[in-house]
Amino acid sequence: MKYRQGDPDELKTKFWKALADSPFLFLQLDSDTISAVPMSAQLDKDANSAIWFFTHKQGKFAALGPATATFESKGHDIYARFHGSLTVETSRERFDQFWNNFAEAWFDGGKDDPDILFLRMDLGEAEIWDGDMGLLDTARMALGMDVREDASEHHADTRL
Repeated sequence: MKYRQGDPDELKTKFWKALADSPFLFLQLDSDTISAVPMSAQLDKDANSAIWFFTHKQGKFAALGPATATFESKGHDIYARFHGSLTVETSRERFDQFWNNFAEAWFDGGKDDPDILFLRMDLGEAEIWDGDMGLLDTARMALGMDVREDASEHHADTRL
């Protein structure tokens, strides 16, 4: 941790809960800055170092490799940017675990569509911000007062 950062373990817990509540994020390949699109992350509560995505074999993410995701929770109280590496997930068991109606809506051939590319993002470094600064800091901001020192306690550089 650097300077007066927030508690990384606490912020990671809040992040995983917020992502489970609303698993939508922006994903982009680090090598292609215009590849950023909204994606639906598939989560396994016992695998907190990876997330999965269904996409198309002809899509930009088929290039695989280093990627960055950005996330904002439903309540705008958790923000995150995290890095990882996209690889093809070959586990049929994992595929079946995550397949759902939302995924099926994107593939004409359903679960057996030959265009499905099932990806795993192995997670690395992350920055997580807790946007819930509380009533006092919100009032201080509204009055134009400096809240930077307090805000630093709501941020962590961490490894997911």
